[in-house]
Amino acid sequence: MALAGRGALPQVTETPGSQRSSRILPGLGHTAGLRGVLVALASTAVFFTVLALLVVRSRGWDEFRAAFFDGAQLRASFPRIADAFLLNLRVFVIVQAIVLAAALALAVLRSLPGPVFFPIRLLTIIYADVFRGIPVLLFVLMLGFGIPGLRIEGVPTSELFWGATALAIVYTAYVSEVYRAGIESIHPSQDAAARSLGLTRLQSMRHVVLPQAVRRVVPPLLNDAISLQKDTALISVLGVVEGLQQAQIDSAATFNFTPYVVAALLFLAITIPLTRLTDWLVARDRRRRAAAQVVA
Repeated sequence: MALAGRGALPQVTETPGSQRSSRILPGLGHTAGLRGVLVALASTAVFFTVLALLVVRSRGWDEFRAAFFDGAQLRASFPRIADAFLLNLRVFVIVQAIVLAAALALAVLRSLPGPVFFPIRLLTIIYADVFRGIPVLLFVLMLGFGIPGLRIEGVPTSELFWGATALAIVYTAYVSEVYRAGIESIHPSQDAAARSLGLTRLQSMRHVVLPQAVRRVVPPLLNDAISLQKDTALISVLGVVEGLQQAQIDSAATFNFTPYVVAALLFLAITIPLTRLTDWLVARDRRRRAAAQVVA
């Protein structure tokens, strides 16, 4: 032990025993982590095994399996339901593209400053409040049956068109709020710095604020995309033959519920990858922010 000066802390020299302990601790941490993983896997396996035994040994299991998991019905109905499910995917892709563009424009209009743009801001607020407050199914029914019933010349009468339009209108209201949260999360100094460099307000919004805001809201945008993909099944209430409607047709023809399970599996095949992608993006953004804080 040596003192570097008055009030200095003592310099402690590591002994062989302390060096040996520091070498052992990482191994102990790794072993503890591996033990925790094994315990988690074992407990999960035990839980689901017990649950499966309770279900399989129940008195109604045979009837339940025949009604929901009939192999012959699954093989027979899968091609028809999968073909109809392609309509769900087309509606999802088209409506999602419209929603992303329209919602961004709506969020930008709502962020316009000054009393001159107050009427525009008021209209965007009313739009978001009204269409977020109406249940999606109710609005699909209102447009899908109401607009064609008016028989206005030159207006489309397709139930599919108006069902997709209703989804686009409602989800634009939801997604615009996501964009607005992203825009408001950008510090005003970013816009001020851009304006001081000679950029106009529109240029600052386009080149400085929006790129940062959109990156921040990608995970919630994907969550809304997952919800939209599932809600494409709502157009079935208009008589449009998509995945769910085809499953209902097959189920009514065979008095078996297996077609509904087929439709559910097709929806899961789309939503689960999107969900995992969302989780990965959230984790990556969390790591990036933590690294930025450490550097700062």
